[in-house]
Amino acid sequence: MPVYKIYHTTTYEYDRTVKESVNEIKIYPYQCNEQEVLQHDISITGNPEIQTFYDYWGNKTGVFNLLPSHKELTIGSRLLVRTTAPAELDINYISGFAELEMDVKGQLRMTELITPEKIKSQQDIDAIVKTIYKNEGSVAETVQNLCNYIFTEFNYIKGITNVETTVDEILEHRSGVCQDFVHLMLQILRTMRIPCRYVSGYICPNKNGMRGEGATHAWLETWIPAHGWAGIDPTNNIWVTNNHVKLAVGRNFNDCSPVKGTFKGPAVQKLYVYVSIGYEDGHIFEDKNNVFIPVQENVPELVLPAQAAQQQ
Repeated sequence: MPVYKIYHTTTYEYDRTVKESVNEIKIYPYQCNEQEVLQHDISITGNPEIQTFYDYWGNKTGVFNLLPSHKELTIGSRLLVRTTAPAELDINYISGFAELEMDVKGQLRMTELITPEKIKSQQDIDAIVKTIYKNEGSVAETVQNLCNYIFTEFNYIKGITNVETTVDEILEHRSGVCQDFVHLMLQILRTMRIPCRYVSGYICPNKNGMRGEGATHAWLETWIPAHGWAGIDPTNNIWVTNNHVKLAVGRNFNDCSPVKGTFKGPAVQKLYVYVSIGYEDGHIFEDKNNVFIPVQENVPELVLPAQAAQQQ
């Protein structure tokens, strides 16, 4: 059961003074049997009071308002966490789509998680489904085949997408990073009526070559009959075990954004995300991203800071 020391900071810098920065944060570890929080401290510029609650998907969420004028906002999280999941996932490769239909029937949240978005390129999604889906296959086998398809057919390239990139654009680029592959896989799974949800967090592989090491990361969970929720990472083509630390779950990235909010002022902003992963053997991996923020025109008073991106 590995223990990880994770330091995560989100920093907004403004070219002039702003005020009344109201933000929502989802940087608290998700409460589940697969991880145990040993210590967690949050620090914010100006030390505003944080009001916490659990959202619709069960994510612990904090809300704060930094009223005084400021030119920088830093949100820091220091986390000591033990992952208790096994090193190898004992997945159920027997249960099929008949069992899945029984699990989903009458479940409101499951219905939300099997409904695909309306996109322009749905015919391309349908073509992928025909390639992946086999009537005799189990749910887990179908999910794994799809994960392998995305890993093989799409290129991992940083910098060509952002948190607002659509599934249509991902299909056009045939490239992206973790949140892109997750959104694509969610659309395909939901087209097959397999319940699935977006997951944000960290990946902590400790020098074993997996993509996304040391940075905020995204993967997804699918519902496997007779097993329950099982995490799968299309960026690395693996089932999730004890190398992933979960922060939040939801229908898509918008439900899991680590930081989002508004401020008053006509400032231009820059966003930096820094993550440090400390391992038990003393190794430390660091990653810092200058996150792209779409420019908003003609907004003289109220400006929306971009959501803190996942892996970029």
